[in-house]
Amino acid sequence: MLCRAEQSIDVLVYAAVFLHEQQTDLNDRLRELADRGCRIRIALGDPQGTSITARGLEERFGHGIESRCEIALMHYRPLIGHQGISIHLHNTTLYNSIFRFDDEALVNTHVWGANAFAAPVLHIRKLADGHLFSTYTQSFEAVWKESHAAT
Repeated sequence: MLCRAEQSIDVLVYAAVFLHEQQTDLNDRLRELADRGCRIRIALGDPQGTSITARGLEERFGHGIESRCEIALMHYRPLIGHQGISIHLHNTTLYNSIFRFDDEALVNTHVWGANAFAAPVLHIRKLADGHLFSTYTQSFEAVWKESHAAT
C-alpha cells in the first residue's frame, strides 16, 4: 500500500520501529513519494510525553516505549525538512495506530495492557456510503492538530 500511494500517507503511532526494521530503505521510498507529490505526515509519540509514560506502565513495558519513541524519531529525523514530508510529535492517548495510504488504511486496534503487536489490525477502505474510514481519518486529523513539529 505504501508503494501504491500517490496522494497522501498518514501515520499515527507511538513508535512503530518495525517499519524501519522491516523496510531498511523506508526513508528513501518516502522521499521518492514526496518528490512525486505525495503528502506524507508522520505523527510519533513524544518520548517526553506523559501519555507515553502511562502507556509504558499499562503495558508493563516501563521505559521501553519511551526508548522506542526515541528510536523512531532517530529513524525519521533525516526526513525533517524534506518538502512534502512532515514529522510531528504528539502526547495523546492512542486508542489505535493508523497507517493511511490514500483511500486505504491499516488500523491497529490497541488492547489495554498489551503491546500493539499483540492487537488486531483492521484493513479498511474508503467507501462512498461508509463512515468507518472517515472516522479514523478524523481521528488522525484531531491528533495532528494537537501535535507539534519534531526537531
